[in-house]
Amino acid sequence: MKKISKFILIFIFIFTTSLFAGPPFLTDDPEPVEYKHWEFYISSMNFIQPGNSTGTLPHFEVNYGAIPEVQIHLLTPLNYDYHSSQFKFGYANTEFGFKYRFLDETKDLPQIGTFPLIEIPTVKNDEFGNGKLQAYVPVWIQKSWGKFTNYGGAGFWYNPGTNNKNWLFAGWQAQYDFLDALTLGGELYYQTAQTNETKASTGFN
Repeated sequence: MKKISKFILIFIFIFTTSLFAGPPFLTDDPEPVEYKHWEFYISSMNFIQPGNSTGTLPHFEVNYGAIPEVQIHLLTPLNYDYHSSQFKFGYANTEFGFKYRFLDETKDLPQIGTFPLIEIPTVKNDEFGNGKLQAYVPVWIQKSWGKFTNYGGAGFWYNPGTNNKNWLFAGWQAQYDFLDALTLGGELYYQTAQTNETKASTGFN
């Protein structure tokens, strides 16, 4: 088994009108926002390694149910990097995407969908981007039994740029709704190397 990644999800705060699956996990789900409904997030995700921490402070996400079974997505992150007592902060890429559920869940079958994303270099900032457009094409599957839900899948990242590598992400998540406002969940994920210097890793949240 691959060595567990030292990345640790430290804190996430979310204000939303209608929270389904997906955030705050890296693994996503196939369920789009309801038709003509909005979903808003103000979040901060932080990854800690010895001597270094990176993340968003914060990022803003908006989702809209444009047509039945289709969600339009926009995410704008304010990034930071803290390394060797140096703090860097800035904006680089804007994320656009759409989620399409092409199979509804039934008593016996899961729901299945896709959520393609593109990372567009909006502001020239070499600290938090390389000026290249990136793209992600996944397939997500979800099945629920009462208050218990589990979902997951895998996808391919197109990652151009000097020393970069295209990479794969796969993850699976499970959660239980104790109350309408209280959910406990966890995920296990795996990703291949994103550059020539890095290695594949396994992690959990």
